[in-house]
Amino acid sequence: MRGASLKLWGITKRFRNVVAVDNLNLEVDRGEFIVLLGPSGCGKTTTLRIIAGLETPDEGRVYIDGVDVTDLEPGERDVAMVFQDYALYPHMTVYENIAFPLVVRASKLRLTKKDIEERVLRVAKMLRIDDLLDRKPTQLSGGQQQRVALARALVREPKIWLMDEPLSNLDALVRLQVRAELKKLQKDLGITTVYVTHDQVEALSLADRVAVMNKGRILQVGSPSEVYDDPKHIFVATFVGIPPMNLLECRVSDVIECPGFKRKLPGEYFKGLSKLYIGIRPEHIEIVSKEEGDFEGVVYVVEPLGSEYIVNVLVDSTLIKVKTAKELTLHSGEKVYLKIDWRKAIAFDPATELSLGKIPITVYSQS
Repeated sequence: MRGASLKLWGITKRFRNVVAVDNLNLEVDRGEFIVLLGPSGCGKTTTLRIIAGLETPDEGRVYIDGVDVTDLEPGERDVAMVFQDYALYPHMTVYENIAFPLVVRASKLRLTKKDIEERVLRVAKMLRIDDLLDRKPTQLSGGQQQRVALARALVREPKIWLMDEPLSNLDALVRLQVRAELKKLQKDLGITTVYVTHDQVEALSLADRVAVMNKGRILQVGSPSEVYDDPKHIFVATFVGIPPMNLLECRVSDVIECPGFKRKLPGEYFKGLSKLYIGIRPEHIEIVSKEEGDFEGVVYVVEPLGSEYIVNVLVDSTLIKVKTAKELTLHSGEKVYLKIDWRKAIAFDPATELSLGKIPITVYSQS
């Protein structure tokens, strides 16, 4: 199989007074795995349905391999969709469920009964469900049902694979297993995939690129590392990451004054701003000795997470989360000293919520 390119241009979709998708632009390369990531109601599923032809945009166009398909019916777009609830036919066997998309198009695709059988067996073996072909969906586990749904989408050999939170109904361990299989399968087949999820771990582990959405708009598109390490918007910074990025609200004059510390400012840096946010990931803050620390705080609570710990520290009235792999014996109310890796710090404009970029290390000479 070989995937197709996809382009969404100026897509807007309204439901009465609600703008579900707001002037969305996105280009997906042939064979790329892109994930639409965002909270419930952000427009990601509506976007997927517009690509599939299940919804018609109020404005904008959809292109597949450079061809405008905006006004084509779903069956004419050569895309396949995998739903959250599997949508298997309960009265059919696994074989019949997988074969169904081919059976209904057999004459159009010029497929014989033997052709259909060969395709079904090939896809079933690929997904390791060839021993389940005589069973009904009610006789299968959740993971097996999901594999059947994936097989039914793959057997058509579509140009684009669309997935709407396909793993969300699986148990945690099964989800991990199917996620790894799905990623390898997509890479082996080279099929263009658009995947919708609210699960950031799923997004970061699966995607070639992640498109982070909120309120119908794409706020950032980039590789998983770009979205995580260099968020371009406060929403991206605080939505992506477990725990999310710490945001320190700071006042700006000839110095920058943040919870727990104050620093001199060089030259014209942050000129015109009276306030900004400094974003820093929990793993880029370290608990150190008093001599090494940038500022002090008080332990609020410690969350053990097996191989690591989340230490919640109150600095003035701001709660800062610190992620550490060290075994620390800390108690609520205990004073600690924090050191920030300033090379990783990002400034945000509170008015626009956009990133102002990395902060020059020289900003943080002691005042």
